[in-house]
Amino acid sequence: MNFNKLLFLLIILWSSSLAAAQSEVPAVAAASDLKFAVEEIAVRFRSETRREVRLSFGSSGNYFQQIVQGAPFQLFMSADEDFVHKLHAGGRTEDRGVLYAIGRIVLFAPHASLLQVDATMGGLKSALAAGQIRRFAIANPEHAPYGRAAEQALRKLGLWEGLRDRLVLGENVSQAAQFAAGGSTQGGIFAYSLALAPQVSRLGRYVLLPEEWHQPLRQRMVLTKGAGETARAFYAYLQQPAAREVFVRYGFTLPQTALQ
Repeated sequence: MNFNKLLFLLIILWSSSLAAAQSEVPAVAAASDLKFAVEEIAVRFRSETRREVRLSFGSSGNYFQQIVQGAPFQLFMSADEDFVHKLHAGGRTEDRGVLYAIGRIVLFAPHASLLQVDATMGGLKSALAAGQIRRFAIANPEHAPYGRAAEQALRKLGLWEGLRDRLVLGENVSQAAQFAAGGSTQGGIFAYSLALAPQVSRLGRYVLLPEEWHQPLRQRMVLTKGAGETARAFYAYLQQPAAREVFVRYGFTLPQTALQ
């Protein structure tokens, strides 16, 4: 066998090995409010099991559509359990999954903003009336559960109509947090879990908003049909006490009973 043929065979074998290795690393679609919490959990998982997962963060609605269209995610961590239920009804998941957390929202203002944050959003109402709010960030309510919760809270307080022309819509709640904390807006409403992260909290001030102002952010995860061994192991790990402690530390409320 000449050198060129040998080199060609080695390249083929290397490519096959690389493809096999990549296929063993499952793709996980996670709602963007989970970014800091699930990244931390994944590091622990890798340390304890020597297994890898490939995390993607975005809006639950967009991931729902991608999975319906055949995207190869093996685990879906949604910020809205209805998306999981719909995938199950469509035969895309192994079962109805488990409820892993309940989310909360905050009102946030960057340090340079004149917006006063308070749990009644009276400061937002006053700032809006005074013409001090030119841009206000939330996630897009059409496909982001946290954006929908923000809209519900603003509507409940009669602030939606006054703000809707000033809204800067993030593709997901993580992008909304970037808009609100980065100084390009006077404030915003986004996930409590993101506000608790030092990378965000140091950029401004925030207050937790009453959960009665919006529909519960019931977050459910599920394995898709054909999920592999590593995805199953990570799914189980996310339900263990160590992972649940991380969720609590990032402001999530855990289900009152065992995950179901």
